[in-house]
Amino acid sequence: MGVVNVTPDSFSDGGQWFQPEDAVRHGRELRAQGADVLDVGGESTRPGAERPSEAEELRRVLPVVAALSEVSPVSVDTMRATVAAAALDAGATLVNDVSGGLADPDMAPLVAERGVPFVAMHWRGHSLDMQSRASYDDVVADVCRELGGRAEALLAAGVAADGLVLDPGFGFAKLAPDNWALLRHLDAVLGLGHPVLVGTSRKKFLGLVGREGREERPPLERDVATAVTTAHAARAGAWGLRVHDVVAAVDALDVTEALRGSDGD
Repeated sequence: MGVVNVTPDSFSDGGQWFQPEDAVRHGRELRAQGADVLDVGGESTRPGAERPSEAEELRRVLPVVAALSEVSPVSVDTMRATVAAAALDAGATLVNDVSGGLADPDMAPLVAERGVPFVAMHWRGHSLDMQSRASYDDVVADVCRELGGRAEALLAAGVAADGLVLDPGFGFAKLAPDNWALLRHLDAVLGLGHPVLVGTSRKKFLGLVGREGREERPPLERDVATAVTTAHAARAGAWGLRVHDVVAAVDALDVTEALRGSDGD
């Protein structure tokens, strides 16, 4: 899943693809590089980010979704049911909601009515203060319990079981040790019985690894670490990997697949 941020304040690219024509060009490049799905989002969810208005999010997202849906399957990354509905009308085929439907009570009914796949992420609140909620007794058990409960609620609301994808939410209300614990125990998340999307790409905890006493790596220097975690998630059985650098991710997945081959290959 290639990331197309149509925002002026993304943590990873700083608004490089904010203009629709730039976002469309970037999405086409990601598709050519091997992305299976293009994930278009108009709201930054970096820690501390403020939300755009609904009208602004629609303005950012719709022309990009419409153009890219002509060349690729497109998911819309949004917490608003109105934006999701408009994006589906414009050609998107999947909804990726980092709140798992909690931010907007109309999201689950919309997804159920449209019968489209839905990615529900583990979420404890909006970006402005989510890191203050990074408190767990046992992060793996707590995330699985909360995410499993969310899955049950979505199914009860009519979301199709065969279209529900779960995301443990790396970097969302989680500190570095929490993220590493979840990566080490992805089997527990997979044990919830649904496909799992992993999105570690360029996250802060990757910028901190191996940097004790030194400044963290900036986001654009975290792609090697992202590729390693991508390969790990693939070997663990993740359904999808959400990344900014598709070339590195595809290489990592190719190597992972080669390692799975027989000794005679």
